[in-house]
This record gives sequence, C-alpha cells and structure tokens, in this order.
Amino acid sequence: MAVLVQRPQTVDFSVTKVLRFLRKQTPAPSYLFLIPMAVFSMLPIVYVISTAFKPLEELLLFPPPFLVRRPTLDNFQDLLLATNALAVPFTRYLFNSIFVVLTTVLLQVMMCSMCAYPLSKARVLPGRNFIFGMIVAALMFAPQVTRIPQYLVVQKIGLIDTYGALILPALAWSYGLFMMKQFMDNAVPNELIEAARVDGAQEWTIFWKIVMPNVAPAWNTLLIFGFIQLWNDSFSPLVFTRSEAMKTVSVAMISLTNGPAAIARQGAQAAAAFLMTAPTITVFLLRQAKVIQTMAHSGIKS
Repeated sequence: MAVLVQRPQTVDFSVTKVLRFLRKQTPAPSYLFLIPMAVFSMLPIVYVISTAFKPLEELLLFPPPFLVRRPTLDNFQDLLLATNALAVPFTRYLFNSIFVVLTTVLLQVMMCSMCAYPLSKARVLPGRNFIFGMIVAALMFAPQVTRIPQYLVVQKIGLIDTYGALILPALAWSYGLFMMKQFMDNAVPNELIEAARVDGAQEWTIFWKIVMPNVAPAWNTLLIFGFIQLWNDSFSPLVFTRSEAMKTVSVAMISLTNGPAAIARQGAQAAAAFLMTAPTITVFLLRQAKVIQTMAHSGIKS
C-alpha cells in the first residue's frame, strides 16, 4: 500500500511577488497628485459655506480666517431684512429664477436632442456637414457677442420684459447641440437604428425608446451645465427686462452688494453667496450620480 507523503507548503518570497504586492497596496502616482488637487478644488466651496456663518466681526478681520470660529445665523436674518427693503418681494425674484431656469433647461435638452438626431442618424439630409460646420463655428463666439442681435430680434417680436425674452434666446445652444450630436455618433450604433426601422418602428419611437435612453449621460450633463449657467446668469435679465418684477435672484443679489450700505451688508452678501451656490452644487451632486450610473450601464458596442 503506497503512502502519500504531502510536502509542506512553502511560501514564495520572491522579489517579483513582493514588488507586485507592494504595487497593489501603494496608490498610483496619479492618485498622489489628484487627491491634493481634489482637496484644493474644494477649498472655495468650503470657504463660501464657512463665510456664510461667520459673525460680522470675523468678516471684517484682516487677514480673514478661513474657517468660522463662532458660527451664527445672523447673516441669513440680515439677508431677509435686506431683501424686504427691495422694490418687490424676494419670493418674486425666486419664482422668476425657478420658472425661467427649469423651463429653459427642459426645452434646451429637448431641442438639442431633437436637432442632433437627424444630424447624426438621418438616412438622407442634404447639407448635413454644412449645418454641423455652422454649429461648430458658432462655438467660437462668446455669448456677449450675440446679445445685440438677440435684443433686436426680441424687441422686434415684442417680447421685451416678458418670460419669453429670458427663455427663447437661451434655446439656441450650440454647445448642447454639438455635444448631443457627437454622443449620438459614438453611443448609438447605426445597426441598432436600422434594425428598429426594419422592425417597423417610426422615427419618433426610435428617438424616444432607443436614442434618448442611450444618450442619457449626455442630456444629464446638459441638465447640469444648463442649470448652473442659467441660475448664475445676471446679464440676460438686465438686458431683456425693464421692470423689477421680471428680475431674477442673481440680479437681486447684485443689488445687495451695491450702494452705500454694502460694507454693512457683508454678512448678508456672504449668506446670499451661499444661497446662490447651494442649488447648483445640489443639482450637480444629484445628476452626477445619474451620469455615472448611465455611463456604466448604457454602453452598446456595435
């Protein structure tokens, strides 16, 4: 009867395996560089939040302290008192901003997506390259360059001092159209579109049921960029509106920083900066999770 002799297991301490183990446990050099940069990029947000809760004596110190020492809510009370002295109630400014931003962002996403679909997936579209070239050329112009033509058009059709004057000019978003078109080219295979057409699907069904779910990362990104841009926009309300009742929150915040009482309103200005920044950060964090999720699950390779 043969006896099996089991050899004792030996641990391989070769230099290659040790180095491989250390390499797995040690962060990559890129992370050693990116982590400090990420912390550094968060400093302005931390400073805005900290400043909103500083008492007036800390706001007037030089050099100003980075973090708040004695938190207080007096700045928000001062902001409420300052806004009560404005020409119209603060709730009116807030309603204007929310209505204009939400309406414009939704229409921007719809128009950019619907215009990008034929440019990317239409079987026959004469002048497709020329149209797309004009869109790319429009990216070279700063928004301030087109304000005079936009104002003339808005005035000609009689929309000055209306919500339409704040919404319609922002719908022609060349960057959003360019981004959606490029994303449709890469994320939605032509074979998938052709298969749906062979099965008898209409173009409207293909757009809603196939294209839009697959380009969800793109239009979620447009939601973020559009909301941040429109929420912080104070130039358009100053150009296209005349009455105080049509102004937005960003314009109301600017009025708080001007005038002889600007120094005494340092606390109110800090609270206003926090309230203007908080919605944009919140929207970014909420939609960022959606963007990461859709990018992880919506890739279709041809």
